[in-house]
Amino acid sequence: MNLLTIVVPCYNEEEVLPETVKELGNILNNLIDEGKIATDSKILFVNDGSKDKTWQLISKYSNEYPYVTGIKFSRNYGHQNALLAGMTIAVRYSDMIITIDADLQDDVNAIPKMVDKYLEGYDVIYGVRNSRKTDTFFKRRTALAFYSIMKKMGVNLVPDSADYRLLSKRATESLLAFKERNLFLRGMVPLVGYKSAKVYYARKERFAGESKYPLSKMLHFALDGITSFSIAPIHLILYLGLLTVAISIICMIYVLVEKCLGHVVSGWSSLMISIWLLGGVQLISISVIGEYIGKIFFEVKHRPRFLIEKENYTDKMKYK
Repeated sequence: MNLLTIVVPCYNEEEVLPETVKELGNILNNLIDEGKIATDSKILFVNDGSKDKTWQLISKYSNEYPYVTGIKFSRNYGHQNALLAGMTIAVRYSDMIITIDADLQDDVNAIPKMVDKYLEGYDVIYGVRNSRKTDTFFKRRTALAFYSIMKKMGVNLVPDSADYRLLSKRATESLLAFKERNLFLRGMVPLVGYKSAKVYYARKERFAGESKYPLSKMLHFALDGITSFSIAPIHLILYLGLLTVAISIICMIYVLVEKCLGHVVSGWSSLMISIWLLGGVQLISISVIGEYIGKIFFEVKHRPRFLIEKENYTDKMKYK
């Protein structure tokens, strides 16, 4: 029988966690009753350094329900590392792993459809939104722009698919073989290959609590995605430099012509504009190159991507 583990990253989710346990528990029990998954399938909550009572609730539900387990990080390591930690712990015992956020915006009723696709022989099943009606106009437009930019840079993403997906055991093991510290799982999963499918669902409003992805984090996430999978920004700097040189040559020719014609004009304005323009271009160029150097700096250190303080998933699987 196929064992399923649902990995749920959590950061300050005490308001939504009771409902999350309830809804995911119902889905899990229904799949067990239908004989589609093993009776010892689990939900694995990953507490990513929460400052509220999230871990206390995970521990409480773990004692109440045999299918609830948890991981506690020693500190906050970020959403992507939380997903990776859950998969790392669960892959040893699981035939398939589903990742889903705790806020219940991703429709849990898509999980049975993902399991059905797995039973049909698919290794990677993406949860894909069928619309963006719940997004603001700004978020909708920026998301479309992001996917368009990534496509032009040659990055293979599944549009409108976040971190709601099912991976088979071998697909998970292949994903875990990627050792980079700068994680962008949405771009890494398609690199795994294997037979894939999509399950469409309607994204809902957050059940409770506040979004953990404000604009600043979304921008940083997008920047990580671009710089982790493409050197196109560095190519852009090259083209910008060539364009600047071309403009400079044109200006030089213009100045020489004006000089020969005896048109003497004050050059203060043009000089200041040139200085500010070139200074801005140089600062932008240095920043973009610095972003890549910074990633190299963190990669070569080979620091652990996360440290686990406590976890009871392994014990529950050993002594089931």
